[in-house]
Amino acid sequence: MGVLYDYFRAKDDAAAVRLMKDFEGGPSAVSRGGIAMDAVDLKGIEPTVTLGKLVSLVRQVDWDVSLVDLELLWSGDEQDGPWLMSLDRAARDTLASISNAQVLELSAQWGRIEELAWTGPPSDDEMLPVIQKVAALAQRARNAGDDLYCWCCL
Repeated sequence: MGVLYDYFRAKDDAAAVRLMKDFEGGPSAVSRGGIAMDAVDLKGIEPTVTLGKLVSLVRQVDWDVSLVDLELLWSGDEQDGPWLMSLDRAARDTLASISNAQVLELSAQWGRIEELAWTGPPSDDEMLPVIQKVAALAQRARNAGDDLYCWCCL
């Protein structure tokens, strides 16, 4: 069993925490009231290492554990989750800055990291849809003045 990760945007930390009671199964699911969130389901792509390495590639810097600053905002259950974390605005803006011209090269580079190449290197374009989804979400968040959040659960 893997860990599930959904990324979404919200006005601020308080708004993101309020949403947690409405979204059983994560922000990519439909809420009890039938309201959908602007979210992407990125399955096993966690924010510190895997997404952090995408941020490092975009910034053209070496990856470091502190590259994406996370803050734990909420926990459904301390040991079993789910958990809600905020991503810093610098990471949001880096992801939002990804251009169409960069996507294929980033897909090839990112797909070769240890965390994504479990069974050998994927094709150069395999990570394209993931990068496009997360970049578009970050762009919508930046344009709206929203922050990015990561919901995860076991």
